[in-house]
This record gives sequence, structure tokens and C-alpha cells, in this order.
Amino acid sequence: PTLIGWPGWLVAVLIGVGRIPEGIAITLNGKTAYVTNTPDTVTPIGTATNQPGQPIKVGYLPQSIAITPNGKTAYVTNSGAGTVTPINTATNTAGRVIKTGHEPFEIAITPNGKTAYVTNLGSGTVTPIDTATDTALKPIDVGGAPRNIVITPDGKTAYVSQENLLSAVTPINTATNTALAPVRTGKMPQAIAITPNGKTAYVANTVPGTVTPIQTATDTPGPAIKVGLAPVDIAITPDGKTAYVLNQGSDTVTPIVVATGTALPAVKVGGDSQVIAITPNGKTAYVANSGSGTVTPILTATNQPLPTVRVGSNPCAIAITP
Repeated sequence: PTLIGWPGWLVAVLIGVGRIPEGIAITLNGKTAYVTNTPDTVTPIGTATNQPGQPIKVGYLPQSIAITPNGKTAYVTNSGAGTVTPINTATNTAGRVIKTGHEPFEIAITPNGKTAYVTNLGSGTVTPIDTATDTALKPIDVGGAPRNIVITPDGKTAYVSQENLLSAVTPINTATNTALAPVRTGKMPQAIAITPNGKTAYVANTVPGTVTPIQTATDTPGPAIKVGLAPVDIAITPDGKTAYVLNQGSDTVTPIVVATGTALPAVKVGGDSQVIAITPNGKTAYVANSGSGTVTPILTATNQPLPTVRVGSNPCAIAITP
């Protein structure tokens, strides 16, 4: 679904794609959105017309998708095949598959576009991919069940969360592709988000209902910030002033003042919320509510929710055009 209009009278336009769409990413020029579909395709959508293009065949059970900064290549993790498929965005054709570890889950690309990093949920590793040659490099052992990965704005460090009870985030030095000492967090860390200035990484700890701030200069964790039940996603405003934490277990969003690490009153959203995304101008956060088939817009100036927007069933991903 594409949200059209202004806060207060938003409506959704449904676009037909493949079965069980899971991940979505938009090119930096904003012209094309790519959607992963079960069992093995990606649908390109022209954002000017909201028309889907011919499905692109990839590997089995495509999960997440990331696009290089120059917009030339989209990389798709195929969780059921242990591979990544590169897609040429100029022609929407799939390239040679790249072998990774077992159950590749998420992918992140360095700001210079030279390396893509893939978390392998089933093998406790991260696979670096040289994007110039689409070659998999030596896997990096991080242990546990690596799930989410983010890269600092300067491209020097990748942070990987372990979904199991390892209760840690592992930094990776991207210059040497070596794992550094794990940073202790709360139990079952999932989502990670980094402030635009790169100074702080925020980690959502699912079981305790907390967020751990990590100072990236020293990889030192700060005091845990209490949020709602089962936080699963984090988004930070472009000005870096506020982090919004999505609490799936309590159907709320907790704003955190970055300067002080203070949690503000929770904002009520829909049921079984999955993801949160913030517009480039920072004025509105959008929350996908899987359980109610809706999207909740939140005005960041006042942290007030607007009327929910009815979309399709089980919305699970959001991407916003640049």
C-alpha cells in the first residue's frame, strides 16, 4: 500500500505484488520500490505511477533488501537458499547468486557502497560481500543468532544484534572485517538504530522492555532506558533529537530524548505493530500495525497519533521515498 494525502485525510492505494510480501526498499532517486515476495520473486514498482513491473526471479524465501548508494544494485537475502541475489536496477535483471551462511536474514551496505554485510541467522556469522565483484568474502564469526545489522555513517563500524539470549551486540571493524568485543545489552536485543552524527547506537532489548544506548567511540553501554513491552523496532529523526521505539507487546511507541536519554510518555498505536519509519523531513512517523491492518501516523512535533489508515492485511514493512 502507498499512503497518499496529508495527515488527517490519508488514504491507501493497494498495489498488487507477489504472495506474502516481506521486505521493501526504495532507490535513492525515489523512482522505484522493490518488494520481496514468497516464495522467490521481487516486484519492482514505479513510484510515479504505482504500477508493478515484471516480477524478478531470485532465491527461495527472499527476506530483506538493500540498495547501493549509487542506486545501481539491489541485494536480496534469500533466507531459504543461503544466498544473496544482486539485481541490476537499470534492467531489473537478477545477477549471479552469492553464497552466504545459513538463513541469511538482514543486509546493510557501507556508505561508500563498497561492501554489503549479511547476517546469517542460522550459522552465527556475518558474510561481507565485495560489491564491485559480487564476491563473498571470509565469514565473520559473531556467535549467537545474528539478526539485525546497521553501519555507522562514517562506514567504519557495523553493529550486529544477537536474537537469542546472548544479550549482546557485536561491533565489526569494516576496515579489517574482524569482530570486536561484544557489548552487553539487555536480553534478546533486536533492532538497532544509530544517530545521524554516528555517536550513539540504540538497541531494543525485547525481553526486559528496555533500550540500551551505546557510545560508538568507546563501545560503552549506558544505563538502560525503560520503554514498553517487547520493543522490536527503532527509528531516529533526521535531526537526531528523538528516537522512537516501537513496543510490540504493549501496542505503543516510546519517544526518547537523545540528549538526555529520557523516555517520554508512550503513544498508543494499533495492534501487533511491526515496524516504524520517519519521513525525511522528520515531521511524521508511520507505524505498521499487523494485527489491525492499519498504519498509525504520529506527528513528531507533538507526539500525537493521527487517525489510523486502513491498508491491506498484516502490514509488516514500511519504506518512504527520499
